[in-house]
Amino acid sequence: GYYAMTKTNKNRLVLLLGYVVLITGCLCVLLPLSWMVITSLKSMTDITLSKGLKLFPSGPTLENFANIWKEYPIATYIKNSIIAVGGSTIFGVICAALCGYGLSRYEFRGKALLLSFLLVTQMFPAVMKIIPYYKILVSLHLNNTRTGLLVVYASFGIPFCTWMMYGYFRSIPTGLDEAARVDGSSAFYTFYKIILPIALPGLVATVIYAFLQNWNEYMFASVLMSADEKKTITYAISTMADAYKIQWNYLMCAAMISSVPTLAVFTVMQKYLIAGMTAGAVKE
Repeated sequence: GYYAMTKTNKNRLVLLLGYVVLITGCLCVLLPLSWMVITSLKSMTDITLSKGLKLFPSGPTLENFANIWKEYPIATYIKNSIIAVGGSTIFGVICAALCGYGLSRYEFRGKALLLSFLLVTQMFPAVMKIIPYYKILVSLHLNNTRTGLLVVYASFGIPFCTWMMYGYFRSIPTGLDEAARVDGSSAFYTFYKIILPIALPGLVATVIYAFLQNWNEYMFASVLMSADEKKTITYAISTMADAYKIQWNYLMCAAMISSVPTLAVFTVMQKYLIAGMTAGAVKE
């Protein structure tokens, strides 16, 4: 009886410590987000004249969200981001899915070397790639264009996305492909109609990874998109703070607006992720 009580107490202590760690982690994540929301509702007078840490604004207002659309071309910045990031995500995931399926189903000379090369490309710091990318885009007359940024984002997203899809396709039994070939199905039809629906969780995870990586990217956008009308929303937010003034309420408003597409992607993709995970498939 004593041993059982001791074991129960230990389990409760471990459970309690787990809750403490989880609550602490949640607070660390939610505190900056809460501060962003609170600051976006403050006026500049409330921000500059408040003494100490003031959690709640004295006069919360939504005028900041209306004024920022008038003073800055937010709609243009968002459109630039959606074109560059959305296009690169779609193009990159299509290429990654096709490459990952081919690598998981076919054997050919140099396959191991190709897989290693895809990983090696991720080992170089991004700052080393800026000058080569810039020179290539200038030579192709794609510098300072959304198309050029789309190509850049797709190029450094495809290798890792290919590895993600390759790993997921390998978990799908090849018996499905063989059965489809016996029924006279082509390789592409087998991939598109049979294998890809089963690989929906991996596909959704890859889409989310590619979108978030490119949406939050700052360094390449700041170098390759110098014209004000071509800036992405992530780069544009950083340029709202200059040497003469920093309107923190506008910065936080822009940050909240910038987070809407990422929240939308998670909201839309979540049901497909759950559906794909619960869909039945033959396992070897």
